[in-house]
Amino acid sequence: MTLTATEAADLFRRDPDRLIDVGAGKVAVRTVGTGPDVLFVHGWPVSGATFRTLLPHLTPHVTCHVVDLVGTGSSEYDERTPVSIEGHVEAVRRVVDELGLTDVVLVGHDSGGMIARHALAGDGRVRSMVMIDTELPDGLSWRFTAFIRGARLPGFGKVLGWVVGRRRLRRFPLVLGGAFVDNDLLDGEFDEFFLQPLHTDPVALGAAIRLLDSFDARYVNELADVHRRIDVPVHLVWGEHDPFFPVAAAREMVDTLADARLTVIDEASLFSHEERPAEVAAAILDTVQ
Repeated sequence: MTLTATEAADLFRRDPDRLIDVGAGKVAVRTVGTGPDVLFVHGWPVSGATFRTLLPHLTPHVTCHVVDLVGTGSSEYDERTPVSIEGHVEAVRRVVDELGLTDVVLVGHDSGGMIARHALAGDGRVRSMVMIDTELPDGLSWRFTAFIRGARLPGFGKVLGWVVGRRRLRRFPLVLGGAFVDNDLLDGEFDEFFLQPLHTDPVALGAAIRLLDSFDARYVNELADVHRRIDVPVHLVWGEHDPFFPVAAAREMVDTLADARLTVIDEASLFSHEERPAEVAAAILDTVQ
């Protein structure tokens, strides 16, 4: 199956293929493509639409199952729905169960990579993993820590919603500046799918803030133990200029896994898969085969 970039983006402007009840809300799932199963888990503050740029390169070769975790995208939730890291971990397990995936490649980006590892480390249904610019077992960077601490200040949510809706302000380093090598990529579809909901929808913004509030450093501190339970091949794919999860630390993470390798994506940052989709897709397909 072949998709154009426009067709791939349009998938996330329509209703999902199915909604999976995970106890607190419903996870949205879109399935597209032909071939081995690949499950995509996104991070914060985005949704499954962040993988739209990969789909044209992947769908002729693999079946892509793209989730919107509760509180994002097309998932079902309201202002009272609990949204937490632990809830997302349980949700990923539930999705694998409900989709009947028995031989799946797991792709996680940013906090989605951390969530995916906690959810499915040592699970016999996982064939291999691709972790894209994600949390590292050596701790949190100062930028990540500053963001978490800021989220707990009174009024942070309203400020965040206001700032991300303004083109110039969201480019500041303490907001989203540096998430792309080319900050213009914070506009366009990235703005449409991820920033405008935070700017215009109080329910979406509230869910995003509840997830930040739930963040506990133990999820990072436990990664070394989680890695000991992972015995499948792991492909780390990293933006060369990622300031949130530095590539130097990613090189060190290779040795914490039984069977791991690292591919560095030139001229890319935290969202390396959006900046250089062809290169990241090639790394994913190399892991599937």
